[in-house]
Amino acid sequence: MQERHDAPLAPLTTFRLGGPATRLVTATTDAEVIEAVREADAAGTPLLVIGGGSNLVIGDKGFEGTALVIGTEGHELTGTRLTLAAGEVWTDAVARTVEAGLAGIECLAGIPGSAGATPIQNVGAYGQEVSSRITEVIAYDRHSGETVTLTNDECAFSYRHSRFKEDPDRYVVLRVLFDLEDAGGLSAPVKYAETARALGVEPGDRVPLAEARETVLKLRAGKGMVLDPDDHDTWSAGSFFTNPILTHTQFAEFHARVKHHLGEDAVPPAYPAGDGHTKTSAAWLIDKAGFTKGYGTGPARISTKHTLALTNRGDATTEDLLTLAREVVAGVRDTFGITLVNEPVTVGVRL
Repeated sequence: MQERHDAPLAPLTTFRLGGPATRLVTATTDAEVIEAVREADAAGTPLLVIGGGSNLVIGDKGFEGTALVIGTEGHELTGTRLTLAAGEVWTDAVARTVEAGLAGIECLAGIPGSAGATPIQNVGAYGQEVSSRITEVIAYDRHSGETVTLTNDECAFSYRHSRFKEDPDRYVVLRVLFDLEDAGGLSAPVKYAETARALGVEPGDRVPLAEARETVLKLRAGKGMVLDPDDHDTWSAGSFFTNPILTHTQFAEFHARVKHHLGEDAVPPAYPAGDGHTKTSAAWLIDKAGFTKGYGTGPARISTKHTLALTNRGDATTEDLLTLAREVVAGVRDTFGITLVNEPVTVGVRL
């Protein structure tokens, strides 16, 4: 287990932002992870768990406490059952399942971060979510001081949410278990309309796994959503805001505002979200509120490739980023009456 003091955290995040940690520990085994967590808890020291750093906004003052980097490795595939250590690189794990001819997470290719973070956020993209494939999550329970196994139901997954996100100071994910599908080298049914169009198929069709993965990677790269150190559009946390989910009453009020601002013929995106709710597009809201691609003149700007990504152009501070985020939130709320919610976890700061 490696330990450093007054260690910079910015290089550990995809935003490349944030001040130092009082103490930085890197654990490479589950036992080391548990030891570091127990030590911090026993001392009453604040703890920040870091995986791939792709979903973190750390304040400029840094983190006064122990930052724990999950550096565990381990990938086991038995039939259709996949077990990943929390520190496994997610993009590599997806590539390996495609090579093995197993379907279910191929459309989650290119998402930066670690495997252990995927159940926390219930990571999803292009018609797939990890919750549809996760069977169990093995985690250290800081309340009981024991390692526990949570079933899919016990994880309480919902849109970009889970039991782990609901109670962030309780569980530290150690391993994630998935049940994939052997469809003879074909993908899961393509659900997302954009993906289907790019593949030249109809929603519900299956395509060769490698073709599905490569198509998603191209779509993501075109939006600056595949990490590239030379492309500042990828110095981001991907989608900075979640897509709003509205009741029928809220959607009707929103639709009226859309007509008022954009004209009687304007129709906002609307997708069924179950239980009397409708999901709309955060990217559409941002764009129609006047925050177009490349918006901003400072060191933090909206991506030139996608309105949903806020980016560090190279010399931004976290406060620069938050100033931009607050401007976007206020503009969308004033225009459409909807308050956007940030997707990344904030540390030492609030939006």
